[in-house]
Formats: sequence, structure tokens, C-alpha cells
Amino acid sequence: MHGKPRPPATAGEAIARMDQYVALGLVGQQEVAQLLGINVTDLTCLAHILAACDKPLSAGDLAGLVNLTTGAVTGVLNRLEKAGYARRQPDPADRRRVRVVADPEAAARVIATYQPFYDRLGAVFAEYTPDEVAVIADWFGRATVEMRAHLARVRSGELDPRPGR
Repeated sequence: MHGKPRPPATAGEAIARMDQYVALGLVGQQEVAQLLGINVTDLTCLAHILAACDKPLSAGDLAGLVNLTTGAVTGVLNRLEKAGYARRQPDPADRRRVRVVADPEAAARVIATYQPFYDRLGAVFAEYTPDEVAVIADWFGRATVEMRAHLARVRSGELDPRPGR
């Protein structure tokens, strides 16, 4: 398979397109959360729970992934359990800890909400060569590392733009 010719783009143009995609994704997450009857933070946590599949996360693992306190994650898990999306189960290796798993029926409903979009993205990826897809995947992986580092600086207050701070 040969890739299609593509118009040239600068790094700045690529970043601008990424910003547009991210902004639209934020709006989309709000709309999906509303559709599912939960808030965006809960949806973000649910996404991590679903991604863990057969390796359930501890509440502490989840807290680290979404930068929440374990107390805040307890509230998230209470809401997700009440809404029927997730449940806690004892950790077989350490009875003092719990693991979080998605309810299979609820997981199927969430996946069904996203699947049409994923199918469309699959069609977009099909227009690229395997080498091009590898570059895209590599870029997203590396960009994720950079985003985590940037967010750590934001959280530390190092980048606070407000006067006098």
C-alpha cells in the first residue's frame, strides 16, 4: 500500500490542527458524559477502568492516572457504582485494597457509544501505510509523555501566568 500524497504542513500547522481536535474532543467528552448520565471526570476515570480490561486498577492507580486524590477517586467510584458502570472487588493479593472493574453490560453500552467514531477513525487510518500509522502512534505516545511533563509544571505553579504569583 502506498500513502496518498498529502499537502505539506509545518509543525505550527500540525499543532493548530491538534488544538482544534483536542478542543472538539473536550466538547465531545462533555456531550458523551451527559448522554451517559455522568460527569466528565467520572467519564475520564471510566475510560481508564475500561482500558485496564482484565488488569483491574486499584483506586490509587486510578488516582495517579487522573491526578486526583484517593479521596476524590472514592467519590468518583461511588458515583460510577451508583450509576452501574463500575464496581469494586477485593484485591486477591492484598485484602486491604480494592480493584475497580467495569460492569460488563455498562461497558458494552459505553463502547457502543464510541464505536461508530472508532470505526470512522479506522477508515481514516486505512488511508495510511503501516509505516505512516506507526509514525502517528509514535507521535501520540511521545506527545502524551510531553503532556504529562507539562501538566506537572502547571500543577507545581511554575507556569502560573497571573500577576503576583
